[in-house]
Amino acid sequence: MADMKQHKHSYVLMGPYFLLFFIFTVLPVVISVVISFTYFNMLEFPKWIGWQNYTRLLTNDDVFLIAVKNTFLFAAITGPLSYIACFFFAWLINELSPKVRAFMTLIFYAPSISGNVYFIWQMIFSGDRYGYANGLLIKIGVILEPILWLKTEAYILPIVMLVQLWLSLGTGFLTFIAGLQTVDRTLLEAGAVDGVKNRWQELWYIVLPSMRPQLMFGAVIQLTTSFAVADVAMNMAGFPSVNYAAETVVTHLIDFGTIRFEMGYASAIATLLFGAMVGTNLIVQKLLRKVGE
Repeated sequence: MADMKQHKHSYVLMGPYFLLFFIFTVLPVVISVVISFTYFNMLEFPKWIGWQNYTRLLTNDDVFLIAVKNTFLFAAITGPLSYIACFFFAWLINELSPKVRAFMTLIFYAPSISGNVYFIWQMIFSGDRYGYANGLLIKIGVILEPILWLKTEAYILPIVMLVQLWLSLGTGFLTFIAGLQTVDRTLLEAGAVDGVKNRWQELWYIVLPSMRPQLMFGAVIQLTTSFAVADVAMNMAGFPSVNYAAETVVTHLIDFGTIRFEMGYASAIATLLFGAMVGTNLIVQKLLRKVGE
């Protein structure tokens, strides 16, 4: 209490943010968890049904199990790859002159804010001879007939992963650029005196420990994006995709929440996804704390 009185002005200044955070983040999460234990179709008052939604999800919903498999596979591949790619490109670009660095940052960040990004990839993987992928493969003699890339189950998920990786140089990338700019140059000079022999040792023992907050934030962003993938799958593979090849937990949630209006069931899906995200983020943050040790 004495500490709170001493810093009361700080708490007053943070008050509006905490109020908005509680109203628009904490409260909706709590309400969603409560609704997940009900049957709620948006027309009738929620009816308490206990664990039935979760039992149905885990034992009777085959599409949800496919979505879970796809989501974890997607997160396990695109999450680490996009995280490493974001940092690697940020590290390279940070070595350039300020003007060139600003230009290259724009080039790398542009895909994440482009409105025509899906149109470009749909042209590349078009199922006729005019698609760039088919045209190239036919020209060099790899295939004789065009492949229906986005209608063939074996190709759908890898293509969606590829597009997501291309889009991943967004907020995490900018975070790493900002973090690299804040590294104290005197630490690098001191490291050279103390026996740091090459750039890799400099990166591991000085640069990475100096930007742990940015590494944490980037990990949260990349993992959340990987687990919450939906737009890429829906735009590239359709909704639903062929044999649910690109079905994810979020697209399954959208199906029940915005099309079937089974809000209790959709809330159960959201609750399980939230738990998976929190658990994974805690594990990753624990691992990142060991960087530089």
